Amino acid sequence: MNMPLTPAGPLQAPQSRAGAPEPPFLAQQLRQPRPPAPADPALREAFDDFVGETFYGQMLGAMRKTLGKPAYFHGGRAEEVFQGQLDQILAERLSEASASQFTGPMFELFHLQQR
Repeated sequence: MNMPLTPAGPLQAPQSRAGAPEPPFLAQQLRQPRPPAPADPALREAFDDFVGETFYGQMLGAMRKTLGKPAYFHGGRAEEVFQGQLDQILAERLSEASASQFTGPMFELFHLQQR
């Protein structure tokens, strides 16, 4: 795939690999590194809540599956419903307490993809 090399004159736009002229502002923007944008605190809080509640919710659900039903004093379907609600509340509280400690690197990667 040999492409003829022609010098770009002052009136000629630079050619991309596809042969279409590149806008000069695009080439300049790609060459200049952008400064990191400050992270929005509301976005970080929503990210921490989502990741933390998802992580802890899955962990609590997996822990509940390892336990069998007791032979006596089982509350039936009502106990299962309230255990689900208890797991949801526990996941929210655990997320508020410690999610920001392990979501830092994930949020940085997420924030880099948004830019």
